Amino acid sequence: MQISTPRYRELADAPNSSVLPGWLVDAARECWSLDVSSRDIGSTVLVRAESDLGFARCSYELNLFCNYDCQICYLGEKVSAGLPWDQRERLLRMMAESGVLWLQLTGGEPLIDRFFPQVYELAFDLGMMITVSSNGSRLADPSILDLLTTRRPYRMTLSVYGASKESYDAQTQRRGSHAKFIQGLDAAKEADLPVKLSLIVTKDSEDEVDQMIALADKYGFPFHIYSNMSPTIHGGAESLPSQSAAHLKPRSVFTGCNAGHTHYHVDPLGKASICKIGRDPNVDLMTEGAQGLRRLNAIGDALLTRQGGCSGCTKSGTCGTCMPLANIYRQAEAPLASYCQHG
Repeated sequence: MQISTPRYRELADAPNSSVLPGWLVDAARECWSLDVSSRDIGSTVLVRAESDLGFARCSYELNLFCNYDCQICYLGEKVSAGLPWDQRERLLRMMAESGVLWLQLTGGEPLIDRFFPQVYELAFDLGMMITVSSNGSRLADPSILDLLTTRRPYRMTLSVYGASKESYDAQTQRRGSHAKFIQGLDAAKEADLPVKLSLIVTKDSEDEVDQMIALADKYGFPFHIYSNMSPTIHGGAESLPSQSAAHLKPRSVFTGCNAGHTHYHVDPLGKASICKIGRDPNVDLMTEGAQGLRRLNAIGDALLTRQGGCSGCTKSGTCGTCMPLANIYRQAEAPLASYCQHG
């Protein structure tokens, strides 16, 4: 729920032993059916310090490695490099210092990262609302399930690579991956985790869209359909042949973006960029600290300005592709029709 600044200050300034104010007791009952009338502030509310950096969201790539080898993967070459724990801890505290409330943990596959439990636990305890983007293959692991049910995520976003064992395993190039995914779905359903499914439609699964929707309906999970394949983060074209031509959808008109202003992305080595696509220039948080994030404002404005072949385009006002995304399509020498109305 959202509260006013005076009410925030009331909570921030009150001694930990103070009883909860009546307005919060009433709101907790109305919003979450929680009875907190007998509790004090210190044991009930985590009051985070205000940040003058102005960021609300961050996506954190724990690794660039995965236990699958999907043909559609946007990573390109997969590497397992990442920071040691002490630097990851420092990084998470910088995210909190910058004001981050919503944190997406992603990869690669975040659940196979050796420090995932520590990262998740500290981020939660620092007061961040966590979304985990995963392939779901480790969700049935008892230690993972215990962590996610003890400190419940804001959302789990799980990718679905096909409805049948044949198409799913063919996409991941890992025998038995479909069976592990179903086990993960069963575990998530039983634990009542807040799951949302991303239905990935490719040439191999284009005939299974209805079945993938039926799978989501069977579990009662909300879903969205992802069908526009992008080049890799390095501008590689290896992911593009998986595109289902019949499911290439027009994008919504790009009307601007707050990348670098209210949200940012951090890679496994602690380099902060405006988003997952516009990775250069970036800020090395391990050398510059949280204050280095101030540079992202100008970086974002520069990267999002129409440039190169898009300068002066007569259709830029109705274009659905931002400039950083257009640039990696160009690097991949992708067909114009996949990202440009002039195609």
